[in-house]
Amino acid sequence: MPALAANARGSLAASPRIKLTKRRIVIKHSDPQAAEPLLAEALGAADLDALHGLLKQLVKASAIGRKPDEANLAFMISMVKSIAPKDSIEAMLVAQMVSIHMASMRSACRLACTDDISQQESITRALTRLARTFAGQIEALSRHRNNGERAITVRNLSVQDGGRAILGNVTQHASLIIAEPDAAIEAGLVPSREVGDCAQAESRQGANA
Repeated sequence: MPALAANARGSLAASPRIKLTKRRIVIKHSDPQAAEPLLAEALGAADLDALHGLLKQLVKASAIGRKPDEANLAFMISMVKSIAPKDSIEAMLVAQMVSIHMASMRSACRLACTDDISQQESITRALTRLARTFAGQIEALSRHRNNGERAITVRNLSVQDGGRAILGNVTQHASLIIAEPDAAIEAGLVPSREVGDCAQAESRQGANA
């Protein structure tokens, strides 16, 4: 399927479109044979069963007043494609992300359309939970794409007596620590020789101890 999609994409620039009827979901494209593979690749679906399952779920999440909405569905599919899920986990997570975004915007609309204080407070709480969920989903996607590692950047270091300091930003992963040169050193405000002297003095102190 990926090979078919790659070949089709080379000659067909138009993306498949979704048409909703009362009984089915129709994938429209100038080349009917390429429509499903192209859309499956765009949504990160492993096969046609996964593709149709994701589409049905997105259709339900697109609903306005319990009726699926083609414009909402087109937007959601476009957002999934732009994030470009790479595997089944990402496909499911990204589908959840666009669904949570849609729910957040519905809550924001309801909040803007009501003057009732109690309703405003209730909707605000729901909107806050949705926003936090969305932020958590972004972090989960980032961790998954970085093989489960969470990057931590330390910009301000407080060093106690006998401690060790690194001048510059430190980005730490589970199996890697990268120390970036401090801008002051690169600008010549702190001579690199002095930094080296500090490191040597610290090494001697450790040996004496």
